[in-house]
Amino acid sequence: MPSSSLLYLAGLLSLAAAQVYVPGSRPEGSFTWVQPRNTTVLGQYGHSEPFYPSPRTTGAGGWENAIEKAREFVAELTLEEKRYMVTGQPGPCVGNIYPIPRLNFSGLCLQDGPASLRTADYVSAFPAGVTIASSWDKQMMYDRSLSMGREFRAKGAQVALAPALGPMGRSAYSGRNWEGFSPDAYLSGIAFAQSIHGLQDAGVQATAKHYLLNEQEVLRNPVRYPNGTLQFEAISSNADDRTVHENYLWPYANAIRAKASAVMCSYNRVNGSYGCQNSKLLNGLLKEELGFQGYVMSDWFATHSGVASIEAGLDMDMPGYFLPRAFSDSGDDYLSFFGANVTQAINNGTLEMDRLDDMITRILTPYYALGQDEDFPTIDPSSAKLNTFVRESDYFRDFNLIGPSSRDVRDNHGEIIRKHAAASTVMVKNEGILPLKAPKRIAVFGNDAGEVTEGPLNQQKFEFGTLAVGGGSGASLFTYLITPLEAIKARSRQDGALVQAFLNNTQVVNSNVTNLWNPQEPEVCLVFLKGWASEGSDRLTLDLDWQGNELVEKVANVCSDTVVVTHSSGVNNLPFAQHPNVTAILIAHYPGQESGNSIVDVLYGDVNPSGKLPYTIAHNGSDYNGPITTDVETTGVDDWQSYFTEGLETDYKYFDAHNISVLYEFGFGLSYTTFEMTGLEISPVDTDTEITPAPEKREVQPGGNPALWETLYTARVTLRNTGDVRGATVAQLYITLPDSAPEGSPVRQLRGFDKIELSPGQRGTVQFDLMRRDISYWDVVSQQWLIPSGEFTVRVGFSSRDIVEVATFTAVEN
Repeated sequence: MPSSSLLYLAGLLSLAAAQVYVPGSRPEGSFTWVQPRNTTVLGQYGHSEPFYPSPRTTGAGGWENAIEKAREFVAELTLEEKRYMVTGQPGPCVGNIYPIPRLNFSGLCLQDGPASLRTADYVSAFPAGVTIASSWDKQMMYDRSLSMGREFRAKGAQVALAPALGPMGRSAYSGRNWEGFSPDAYLSGIAFAQSIHGLQDAGVQATAKHYLLNEQEVLRNPVRYPNGTLQFEAISSNADDRTVHENYLWPYANAIRAKASAVMCSYNRVNGSYGCQNSKLLNGLLKEELGFQGYVMSDWFATHSGVASIEAGLDMDMPGYFLPRAFSDSGDDYLSFFGANVTQAINNGTLEMDRLDDMITRILTPYYALGQDEDFPTIDPSSAKLNTFVRESDYFRDFNLIGPSSRDVRDNHGEIIRKHAAASTVMVKNEGILPLKAPKRIAVFGNDAGEVTEGPLNQQKFEFGTLAVGGGSGASLFTYLITPLEAIKARSRQDGALVQAFLNNTQVVNSNVTNLWNPQEPEVCLVFLKGWASEGSDRLTLDLDWQGNELVEKVANVCSDTVVVTHSSGVNNLPFAQHPNVTAILIAHYPGQESGNSIVDVLYGDVNPSGKLPYTIAHNGSDYNGPITTDVETTGVDDWQSYFTEGLETDYKYFDAHNISVLYEFGFGLSYTTFEMTGLEISPVDTDTEITPAPEKREVQPGGNPALWETLYTARVTLRNTGDVRGATVAQLYITLPDSAPEGSPVRQLRGFDKIELSPGQRGTVQFDLMRRDISYWDVVSQQWLIPSGEFTVRVGFSSRDIVEVATFTAVEN
């Protein structure tokens, strides 16, 4: 191609690449470990074994009728049409599969993202993934996505690029943790599946992303010199087989069992091979072991080969093009690893037609299974104007943008968002100041409390304005945003209160605070802090932004009742937690458009806080053991390596394994009432059948061997509200495997939870169903899940370290 085209292509690839850290800019407490290149390590971590051929879809698990429709459609396609079915093209949506009018196929519109339909107007901004995970409420996880899915559908988007799981949160510093749920595989798996059910019950295809081991933003993409030649390959996430199965693959089993339509492969390499052409990941684990019946799409510009990626299991290339037609030598196509190369590969025998047909069948089966061929809404023309990839309507060929524009699809979702955000707020400290008792003098501090002053999108550089969502493809375009200050003023008017606001952090930190308020000390000082995080970069510190720690210290030194509220992506350093005048701390994460109303509902006691931490808050950022790999100062193309040598010891499992003190443990959260827990009982479901260590071999269904999903034991516990107000709490079950389990097994790991709401004095029973997979480990020798022999210990409580009831059982005798 012409040199100008090469430079254009290099520029696009550079834009897609994550930032490269300057030496010395590593996150606090992190370190760089470039693993010595020896055969032992590479044999364990640095090699991804091949798995071919790519398994063909059968429609198993309920898609049998849909797959027949898909096959009939494929039989009518020309080769030219087939290549367009697997290759994205410029269009009105973030991702586009072109229509085929002669077959009444309207095409596919793929839209971001996990917290909102990002490139659209008059849509809702929902709580982020980490926020809804903090609710520990399975119904809310479902309802959030059901509402979101209805908005996607009404805007004409068949495919939601959601929910997000990767990153899971191996490192507290990862920039996209907030898009996912939790570093705990069990909690993430439940949230993942509930989110998929919600989206697809709304008639929208769910995309489980980003598969797999996508745990940092630094060097997630290859880096090229300005002339287009390669400087560095993307980071390689290197993990052993057991770690992959028990931690990172575990939630995807939930997702596939929930019949996720699509899986998005990730940018990074896994054990040396790019995620979108890693045959072991895509063919072996996903399509063979887990029985995935849908299609694998690439993350945007994550495809690095044509036939090699196709044979490794990639079914759809997104966005599918590098250059507009004006830069193409042929003048009639877009440059792509798929596209015209698919036609050529079929014609020269490099690619079998059967594999191409399987790709298209996988893409179309969910389309028919969800009834998207019948009366699906047209694409809202306003989406084309907001498209961040291609803005020129000349490229929207064949899309019929005739429906009403700027449709308001929000329905009553504001009420749902407010309810969910309040229920997801985690109160980690309360010395009796909350709930507020009609204070007449209120001081509000912090640049997070007020209006966003520079447009409808939150951005890192914006000093002033509340932070309700993070950045990147998971961001939201707010139709409206209720700020904390706005909501506080509205609520306090009922009490005739005086509200004074001081939103300039720098001014307050550098002032004598007592000179700011008038005429006397407020009854309560509310300090709102924010912490930005975004796709494309990782966090350099766990401190809150804009001198947040200094602001709290300054206010608390002179205000005897200081309440701190944080809006951030997840884990933060909280050095002020022990300050005697900091009498309450609320962690609200990214709550969405009803931010102010939801936090006021909690502050004033209209909602009893019931959120629980989906991660651990350590005393210091340096206490965490999952560093981002940065500052690789060698120059080898392949030198960016990240070794997951911690194995299963992530988050609370690490702190428990090494008996490390933490500030607030995983699963912790306070309430305005109190609860007791009694009477833990465990019983086998079938007392007549002997439990074998290995599961019965059955035909694989979506989610894997069905025997793994059978309930073997049930556990029950009784809870009672012993306080004065109605409230909800979460009963959590943790399991410790017998001593016969392999070295590296967690001290305890979450294997059940349920949220229950009770009135004062009311009792309720919670039941936990323990499936075979819940009490098994992955055996790397036999390559299957095994139940270890000996005694299991079951602990039930209100957090990972607030254990109330303990019991034991033996499934397999020694």
